[in-house]
Amino acid sequence: MKLASWNVNGLRACLKKGFLDAFAQIDADVFCLQETKMERGQAEIDLSGYQEFWHSAAKKGYSGTAVFSKIVPLSVSYGMGIDEHDNEGRIIRLEFERFFLINVYVPNSQRGLARLPYRMRWEDDFRAYVCKLDKVKPVIICGDLNCAHQEIDIKNAKSNMRNAGFTWEERNKMTQLLSEGYADFFRNLYPDKHDAYTWWSYSPGVRERNIGWRIDYFLGSDRLRENVSDALIYTDIYGSDHCPVGLDMEI
Repeated sequence: MKLASWNVNGLRACLKKGFLDAFAQIDADVFCLQETKMERGQAEIDLSGYQEFWHSAAKKGYSGTAVFSKIVPLSVSYGMGIDEHDNEGRIIRLEFERFFLINVYVPNSQRGLARLPYRMRWEDDFRAYVCKLDKVKPVIICGDLNCAHQEIDIKNAKSNMRNAGFTWEERNKMTQLLSEGYADFFRNLYPDKHDAYTWWSYSPGVRERNIGWRIDYFLGSDRLRENVSDALIYTDIYGSDHCPVGLDMEI
């Protein structure tokens, strides 16, 4: 089973930059998108053989998630059931026979960390949400988590210490989630791999010099580790300031 995830930073823009070619190249059974910035029907997307699930933000052209699946899920839900968090289109949950798949676009703490207090509430509520599901069946979490967890996950750690996405507060929340019985599948397979990034600034030359952050992940219940055969970063695929990530599983 192949899963893929991509923050497309505006799907309508990404469609003009080769999205459909990338989608076909990866050929995932389930493909999760974040930051779609659109509602279903606002663009022509012909993905034969896939069911579509959309969760758009109340605010037009902002945030949003989507999932395209060849496999018919047992159930689908949107949000985590908390009004404060559920109007920005950030979560789609698909239930399959052996696991839950959560496609998530975690809120950015923003410039000056203006939204960090809200981000902390989100993190606590999201952790409680996934841990409750994990008692039913294993959970896989994919998406833009807006956090470079360790210094190995960012090019210039020291100069970014208090920037959004690399604060102690955000990193500690990810550590807390992982300590509840979850694995970072890529880092589990490649514990010492440096320069493995998924996001780069649009500033000239940054991506070419690989000055990046790894903020797009596949996390999952520890008991699924033996099912994971590979975790992938598609650095050769452009079209967004993020690149897609993938997970190959035997399940």
